[in-house]
Amino acid sequence: MTGYKKTTEKNLMVFSGRAHPALAEEVAGILGTDLVPTSAYEFANSEIYVRYEESVRGCDAFVIQSHTAPINEWIMEHLIMVDALKRASAKRITVVMPFYGYARQDKKHRGREPISARLMADLFKTAGADRLISVDLHADQIQGYFDGPVDHLMALPILTDYVMEKYGNQPLCVVSPDAGRIKVAERWSAKLGGAPLAFIHKTRRTDRPNETVANRVVGEVAGKICVLTDDMIDTGGTIVKAAEALMADGAAGVIIAATHAILSDPAVDRLKNSPAVEVIVTNTLPIAEDRVFDKLTILSIAPLVARAIREVFEDGSVTSMFDGHA
Repeated sequence: MTGYKKTTEKNLMVFSGRAHPALAEEVAGILGTDLVPTSAYEFANSEIYVRYEESVRGCDAFVIQSHTAPINEWIMEHLIMVDALKRASAKRITVVMPFYGYARQDKKHRGREPISARLMADLFKTAGADRLISVDLHADQIQGYFDGPVDHLMALPILTDYVMEKYGNQPLCVVSPDAGRIKVAERWSAKLGGAPLAFIHKTRRTDRPNETVANRVVGEVAGKICVLTDDMIDTGGTIVKAAEALMADGAAGVIIAATHAILSDPAVDRLKNSPAVEVIVTNTLPIAEDRVFDKLTILSIAPLVARAIREVFEDGSVTSMFDGHA
């Protein structure tokens, strides 16, 4: 048979929603490509329309969207983008969500509650996603909610490298905001030269979100610079109370480090007025200029996301990026 030639060359294409285009542009730049031109807008009744301005047939598509406020709007746009790719015959669709929306609703605390994190995974699978990439999921079990590969990236190396460079010559202590995140704190400790561990014993009200009733420090923190770590800062109430408890127990200082800076009101005011000397976050979520304050340091997650995309595209190993801890 002549006159027919099948191409096997893979074609990487990167797409961005409108939630956090600066991050997507940085990722694309590191990968040495451009974002695919996309038309997206709302109809009068707020329904979302998306169309790609060039052919995506047979491509290996990576669709980047950060689930930031207004979160439901951007999740819906993300789903519609995936659907458009599926219907335009993209070969493989990888959803890149640096922050996984609804991740905190990962199990039922009380009867008649949803497991919204599972619903999210089902929605993206139904839309046409073949694979998910996310950063520092609120709970590891979310990886099992999606029927397909999930690459769980960790901001740990980015955050710990910064802390070691700036504070490594001082006595450090890694503090988990609750007993449930001790495993993450242990990884921090290993990266910070075996720094001792402590945790905050807290009581959280299940009937009221973002509210902690009590804090008690478990561990020796006196005279140490405490690195208080968490996956996210939303209203800031929990993390600031923890910082205050550490200072009351004789800590020499407190550094707050978190991957996802949601910063819902009144987080900025709370963090500004907290005893923490520095608040270190990444740019998995967009941070408006009016939410930037003197103590805030923003580290870029783009190199990590770009490397993961490259590994997936080239059929490499994402796990190897984290010394087997992915």
